Amino acid sequence: MRKLTVLFFFIITFNVHAQELFVMTEPASNVSACSISARIGQSLMKEKYDSGYNYHMMPEVTWGINKNWMVRASAFISNRNTDLVTEGGGFYAKYRFLSVDDLHSHFRMAAFGRYSFNNADIHQEEIETMGHNTGYEAGLVVTKLVNKVAISSSVSYEKALDNKPDYDFPDGQASSAINYTLSLGRLMYPKTYTSYKQTNINLMVELLGQTLADNGKSYLDIVPSIQFIVNSQARIDLAYKQELYSSMLRSAPNGVYLKLEYTFFNVTN
Repeated sequence: MRKLTVLFFFIITFNVHAQELFVMTEPASNVSACSISARIGQSLMKEKYDSGYNYHMMPEVTWGINKNWMVRASAFISNRNTDLVTEGGGFYAKYRFLSVDDLHSHFRMAAFGRYSFNNADIHQEEIETMGHNTGYEAGLVVTKLVNKVAISSSVSYEKALDNKPDYDFPDGQASSAINYTLSLGRLMYPKTYTSYKQTNINLMVELLGQTLADNGKSYLDIVPSIQFIVNSQARIDLAYKQELYSSMLRSAPNGVYLKLEYTFFNVTN
């Protein structure tokens, strides 16, 4: 915990051109207009009440329709039932409705929404439409970029539904929640830009929280991460998520994330 705290203050203390490309959350900015990105996200989470690990893989395709709109399609693949199977998928859209630009900074606000479907068993109180629950999410995100530091925060409402065809949402369990996030990132390298081919290295830390609307149960996670941007097109993210506290049942809250992404520019011009 002490090391995570040191990392947090290390990131926010420096007065430093960041890229707002967070590992666990979406900033208010969109992917480049007329571009398509392909991403594969993987996570390996330690089971909290059983032995072993839970592996999830999420292939995603994102389309930057224009500077204000982007859409994404995702698939959810898991080994929770021993075999690696496709459990569902989801659709995400984001609309950037405010942009304030200055010489060395900018401010963005956006609204986003998600709908997901999932056929897996419902095994925890945490609501997560990215890989566990059928349902929907809607919210707002704000992002501020100053020199080499990016700060982003979001709040959203999330609703879980039945995981059809076999798993009804449990009676007596809270089916809706408020989510809140805070993400901070700093560009560590290069100190000075000389070419777009330079590899960028970003350090960041993210706080992820949720409160169930019906009973007030909540959790808070911290996620330190490192990110590499190669040739301005390829992206490699490595992160570790650690639960800080929780009053709800969560089956596998702690583990590592690896995300690989490649962007194809000017595809839909």
